[in-house]
Amino acid sequence: MNAYENTEVVVIGGGYAGVMAANRLTRRGDVTVTLVNPRADFVHRVRLHQLVGGSDAAVIAYRDVLAEGVRLTVDTVAHIDAGARTLALASGATLAYDYLVYAVGSAAADPTVPGAARYAYPIATLEDAQRLRPALDAAPSTAAVTVVGAGPTGIETAAELAEQGRAVTLVCGGVLGPYLHARGRRTVAARLARLGVTVVDGPGTKVTAVTQDTVHLADGRELPSSLTVWTVGFAVPDLAVRSGLTTDALGRLLTDETLTSVDDAHIVAAGDSAAPSGLPLRMSCQAAMPMGARAADTVLARMADVQPETLNQPFAAQCISLGRNGGIFQFADRLDTAVWFNINGSLGAKLKETVCKVIPKHLADEAAKPGSYSMHLKSGDTARRRRLEAARTQPQTTADQAA
Repeated sequence: MNAYENTEVVVIGGGYAGVMAANRLTRRGDVTVTLVNPRADFVHRVRLHQLVGGSDAAVIAYRDVLAEGVRLTVDTVAHIDAGARTLALASGATLAYDYLVYAVGSAAADPTVPGAARYAYPIATLEDAQRLRPALDAAPSTAAVTVVGAGPTGIETAAELAEQGRAVTLVCGGVLGPYLHARGRRTVAARLARLGVTVVDGPGTKVTAVTQDTVHLADGRELPSSLTVWTVGFAVPDLAVRSGLTTDALGRLLTDETLTSVDDAHIVAAGDSAAPSGLPLRMSCQAAMPMGARAADTVLARMADVQPETLNQPFAAQCISLGRNGGIFQFADRLDTAVWFNINGSLGAKLKETVCKVIPKHLADEAAKPGSYSMHLKSGDTARRRRLEAARTQPQTTADQAA
């Protein structure tokens, strides 16, 4: 590409991955970067349970995390025309691009359990949390609150509400904290017990129905619930599917290891909505920001007519807040499998809070000095390469071939 030509790059999605990518792309003066996002503010998603609990707004002004040179368009992309390199916006406007960064994120999966969509409150997005907050305020402090789902979101929400004196039941549908090592799980269970949370786990604890005042379990139990919070499962927007791009079974954009779409070298993906080599990373800000940086680097490499680097994404830990005064920092190996060692209690809470503060700082630092972020440039992720090699050597099943 001629060095004097301006290049239009559009980033769809203003979350952790999208903002990191947009900021990093401003390192070249001949690039115009437009960020399309349905909200006028940045959602600090890892604090949404705090919004529900009333200890944080979970919102940051874009001026505090987004580079000045990035154009913010508050709108929603309705369709991608990859052939014409244009985007149709919900407002009726059209945007043209030379390169596209697809970072649309994720939201709560539509619940299939009878009554859940009508009577339960999801908490995966800002709007979800904002609907739940007044419902909690209107409920008596003694009202039974049931949190369904015992992943990080469910655990954090249950702990946050119990710390305020709410009568909380956490329904696991199986195991408490599936990601956690057994030692870490015992720590979390003990903390929840001290907060007064009733943990319902083990066989038969999957939810089969939700009514206005009851949660029904597979083993026949009926739990009274004045307010039910639903934290089970995440889904990605179907924009890529509707636009005719190749996706995995869940609708994540299928890419190679440089995060480039398998359909079009002018489209890259990052964050929860990306499926590199069909092996998507764990949905987390820990993955989203390095992927955003890698996606930007891929675009910049293609502009310079050089081969982009491949994904390098080791994981180290998962941190979960257990109210404002407790938490757990669960360490993991390079396969992202939890190990015996964790830091918990008040120090665990401090570490989680530090992480929550560092996340927007990383974005702000990249905005101030594009190209300075380097977490995606650390030592190679040999574990992922081993998984890729194993996947490529295994014979395809009928289901694989059908997908």
